[in-house]
Amino acid sequence: MRLIIDAMGGDNAPGEIVKGAVRAKRELGVEVTLVGREDEVKACLAAENCTDIPVVNADEVITMSDDPSTAVRRKKNSSMAVALNMLRDGEGDAVISAGSTGALLTGATLTVKRIRGIRRAAMAPVLPAGEHGVMLIDCGANVECTAEYLLQFAYMGSFYASKLMGCTNPRVGLLNVGTEDEKGGDLQHQTFALLKEAGNAGRINFIGNVEGTDVFSGKVDVVVTDGFTGNVLLKATEGVIKYMMKSLKGVFYKNTKNKLAAAVLKNDLAEMKKSMDVNEVGGTAFIGISKPVIKAHGSSNADSLFAAARQAVKFVNAGVIEDIVANIEYMKIRTESDGQA
Repeated sequence: MRLIIDAMGGDNAPGEIVKGAVRAKRELGVEVTLVGREDEVKACLAAENCTDIPVVNADEVITMSDDPSTAVRRKKNSSMAVALNMLRDGEGDAVISAGSTGALLTGATLTVKRIRGIRRAAMAPVLPAGEHGVMLIDCGANVECTAEYLLQFAYMGSFYASKLMGCTNPRVGLLNVGTEDEKGGDLQHQTFALLKEAGNAGRINFIGNVEGTDVFSGKVDVVVTDGFTGNVLLKATEGVIKYMMKSLKGVFYKNTKNKLAAAVLKNDLAEMKKSMDVNEVGGTAFIGISKPVIKAHGSSNADSLFAAARQAVKFVNAGVIEDIVANIEYMKIRTESDGQA
């Protein structure tokens, strides 16, 4: 397997990106190509005593201040643009970048292209909940959505959860302000009807509306929502986790008795922290793009980049894209103009 990694994307590029890439090559048994400013990247490789990873030169870098909708087109020799062109041309099996989310999504859509029939690609992080986690789709790629978008998100999320999260017959829920069928606005009403129809046909396991309190209850595997609501939920969750971990630390270091209790619970607390650590997940796949594109965290360190590489390998091998292609006709709304389902 060949991974193409944007060496210049993210807050800690290229140093930490290169370290993670070297580890991925050594531990995952994959071929890696780094894309970026050749002199800088090679200096980082030399520091890691690694001489067998090729570097494709790309002089430009897309920054967070660049306009996401035009960055890839304006900076055609950027590490991100070159990496996506290589994926499009078959020079690798997946792209990983910790750069601008908006620019990467736009570039993936324009360069690599969406799967034919998919209206919008979605970002779908897996949040810590239950045995397998819970997928949130979408989490910010599509602020404004139609019912058809959400229907497609439900299918794509279900395929991903089945193949990569280990969920048997994944339970799909529509995020809403109540669990009753009639809750929500027009978007939720229209989407509910489409998901219920798909559920009755046995194509997805739709369990109905779910509230925010249900997301981490273990009752649902895939939570479907628009990107605006999903992003608010995601960021609120990250904030709560940080606050909780900080508060726990304050409690356990409050006095000698609590410090002794912390020593007894040290391993359990470390395991809990690990389960909530973004570096353990590494990144998020853009589901709906015709080839695997993984968005690593902007603050990725070497461990996080390695985790993103591990996720990319699983995504390539899982066959999620093939499942979407095989079921695309069920994921469209029938219109009078095309006469197709």
